[in-house]
Amino acid sequence: MDLERYGNYLRYEKRYSDHTIIAYLKDVQSFFEFCELQEVEEVSHHTVRSWMVDMVTRKYEAKSINRKISSLKSFYRYQKKCGLIASNPVAKIISMKVAKKLPQYLEEGQIEKLIEHQSENAGDYKSILDGLIVELIYTCGLRRAECIELQESNCEAGQIKVIGKGSKERIIPITEKLYLKIKDFIKLKKDNEITSNGFLFQNEKGKSIYPKYIYNLVRAEISQVSSLDKRSPHILRHSFATHLSNDGADLNAIKTLLGHSSLAATQIYTHNTIERLKDIYKKAHPKAEK
Repeated sequence: MDLERYGNYLRYEKRYSDHTIIAYLKDVQSFFEFCELQEVEEVSHHTVRSWMVDMVTRKYEAKSINRKISSLKSFYRYQKKCGLIASNPVAKIISMKVAKKLPQYLEEGQIEKLIEHQSENAGDYKSILDGLIVELIYTCGLRRAECIELQESNCEAGQIKVIGKGSKERIIPITEKLYLKIKDFIKLKKDNEITSNGFLFQNEKGKSIYPKYIYNLVRAEISQVSSLDKRSPHILRHSFATHLSNDGADLNAIKTLLGHSSLAATQIYTHNTIERLKDIYKKAHPKAEK
C-alpha cells in the first residue's frame, strides 16, 4: 500500500491543504490497521461495514464515521483511477444519517469581551500574535487551515485573499483598522528578526503555527467568556455567519464569504433568525403565551 503516492496526488492534483492531507492519510491508515490487511485489493464491502460497526461500538459520532468513510472512498477512487484495483469495495457504502444540530455560537457581546480581553493583554509578541489570530478567524469567518495558510502577500488594504477547500480562492473584505493591525504585526515580525516564510502567522522562532496551537488558543479564550460545550475555532466561524444572518445579510453573500460550495450548507445559519422571530411573536402577538 503506497500512501506516499496517494498523498502526492492529494497535494499536487487535488490541491488539498496539508491539514486535509494528514487527516485523509490518517483515516486510511486507521482502516488498514483495523482490518490487518496490507493489500488494497484484499478489502471487501463487508470489511468496510465491519469497520463502521466497530466505530459505532466505540461511540464515534456519525459525522466522524462519515468523514472517515469519505477519506476511504477518495483513496479507492484513486486506486481505481490508476488501474490498481478491479472493483471499488467502498463504492456502494452509504453514509450514516447525521442528526442536524444547530450550530453553537457566541453572542455579539461575548465576542466583544473576547476581543477586548485580547487587546488588554497584548504586550509581547505571542499575545499580539494570539489576538490577531482570534480576531481574524471571527472577523473573516476563517477555517483553521485557512488561517494557518494565510499569506502576507494576500493581505491588502480593504481585503484579504483566502485559499479555501480544494484551493478555491475567495476575497473577504476587512476594515482599515484590521488591515493596520496586520501591517503592524508584519512590522513586529521584522523588528523581532523573524524571517518571513510567506505565511502571515509565525511563532517567535519563525515557524508557522499548527492546528493544535489554534485549537488550544481559541478554546482557552472562549472559556473566558462562555460556558459552551464546544469551544473550537469553528465556533468563531459559526458566530461570524450567525451574526451576519441576524443583521439581515443575504444568504448568498454569507455563502460566498464562508466559501461554501452549496447554499444548503449555509442555510443552517438562518436558525437564530427564526428563534428571534419566535421571540418577537411571543412578546407581540395577542394570542401568544406570555
